[in-house]
Amino acid sequence: MRSQAVTTSVEVSAGGLIVSKSDPTKVALICHRNRGGGKDWCLPKGHVESNETLEETAAREVFEETGLAGDVITKLGEINYSFRVGNTRIRKTVHHYLLKEVSGNLTADGDPTGEVLEVRWFSLDELVDVLAHENEKKMALKALELLR
Repeated sequence: MRSQAVTTSVEVSAGGLIVSKSDPTKVALICHRNRGGGKDWCLPKGHVESNETLEETAAREVFEETGLAGDVITKLGEINYSFRVGNTRIRKTVHHYLLKEVSGNLTADGDPTGEVLEVRWFSLDELVDVLAHENEKKMALKALELLR
């Protein structure tokens, strides 16, 4: 039995950390189901749509997944990783930004994919303990440095 050839796909996403306008020590995170069936807290993010800049994608995805509209303050950095789905290796780059809340209400109801289980405010000091992924913890630490 021959195995099928592995193909490679490239994906680009953007998202970030949005800081509360009423309490600049709080940021919004989303919770979703991980592949093992548990729950992970992570940064809101999603795929770039046609004719969108990375900053526009970050603001749109943050709004869709948290209910909060924000202005981009600065880029925090990029995360690169790869994973496999069947016979496809996906090489992904996620561009993360720091945003300041300008309006909205904290809710996951606007998530078009229905993947967001919960959205909640966390203090900056909690992020390293709460975030599920090491690479996102690094983005949170960069945000912490910028905000202090």
